[in-house]
Amino acid sequence: MKVLFIVQGEGRGHLTQAISLRQLLSKAGHEVAAVLVGTSPGRSIPSFFSEQIQTEVRSFRSPNLLYDAKKGGICVGKTVRTHLLRTPAYVASLRWIHEQVQEIEADILVNFYEVLGGLYNLMYRPATPMVCVAHQYLLLHPEFPFPKNSWLDRQLVNFNTQLTALGAKKKLALSFRKIPQHSSESLTVVPPLLRQAIKDLQPVAEDFVLVYMTHPGLSSQVRAWHEKNPDVPLHCFWDNPGAPDEWQVDETLTFHRIHGPKYLRMMETCRALVTTAGFESVCEAMYLGKPVLMVPVPNHFEQACNAIDGVLSGAGASSSTFDLSILTDFLPYYQSPQAEFQAWAQESERVFIKQLEEVMETAQQEAYASLEPRMVLHA
Repeated sequence: MKVLFIVQGEGRGHLTQAISLRQLLSKAGHEVAAVLVGTSPGRSIPSFFSEQIQTEVRSFRSPNLLYDAKKGGICVGKTVRTHLLRTPAYVASLRWIHEQVQEIEADILVNFYEVLGGLYNLMYRPATPMVCVAHQYLLLHPEFPFPKNSWLDRQLVNFNTQLTALGAKKKLALSFRKIPQHSSESLTVVPPLLRQAIKDLQPVAEDFVLVYMTHPGLSSQVRAWHEKNPDVPLHCFWDNPGAPDEWQVDETLTFHRIHGPKYLRMMETCRALVTTAGFESVCEAMYLGKPVLMVPVPNHFEQACNAIDGVLSGAGASSSTFDLSILTDFLPYYQSPQAEFQAWAQESERVFIKQLEEVMETAQQEAYASLEPRMVLHA
């Protein structure tokens, strides 16, 4: 089976999921021919992805969320206005994606929540079937727990989610835990995708807390808490291009530029994790048995949903701000779901290979069936 990935390049979650699925496919004897990654101005493809994906990476211009530089929250209006002005660039990206699909001639397309991937599938209707993979598809499940009074946010997020999966044969919804399958044949609940690098770690608990934030504007909250609690050692990873690789504020507070190997080493040895409620980061912590404080990015509805779901799955606690006192208060009572989560995660290889192979075989059967009338007529 020859596979082509289309990946949303914002954040690290979809990128690490692509790495994991590439590893599973390679182990099963299948080939990922290339990876198409959506990027935006000011953001480059992280070095860890280029190093670990082990196949050709090609990039294209794609929409991304825009943040408030001071508060770190999402600016919805600015995001919409900016991307409307960039429409010609995205039309060009759709043409470029089509050229790549025609050149590579894959048996199946796997889209990791890239909206241009869904729009491409609708507009160009390639013969190659598309399967979509993301945690966000779980929000389409009728049993998913949403925040209260969130009807409008739910509709907006699910509208975007449906855009990423236009014409898809299957939507594979990554989940922290097993939940009943949806009645829709196209929506399947599946285990998380974890990189082999995470599974190879030997976790221990040293006396420091690891903090991961997607936007440097959130660092002010961490520093404010640290000033009142200087006895708790903190190592913080942030996406701040203007900062040095390592900035030691004082003896117990250090900021690090995002660096894959260093982050994994500290994930392996930290006492607990504080993160901006990204699905992948929480999964990695659960696999390693690390308690998590989930802090959704302001105005980021998907992360607010992740935090609720993560708490229900036993990952830890949630907070609207980086108030690490919530973490230190619940640590003595934390009961890790590590064993159950690892058992669920171990099913990923069997489940994903089965789902993708079924889609490819169905597509081949349909293509063969469409030729049969012509063959009979010719005979």
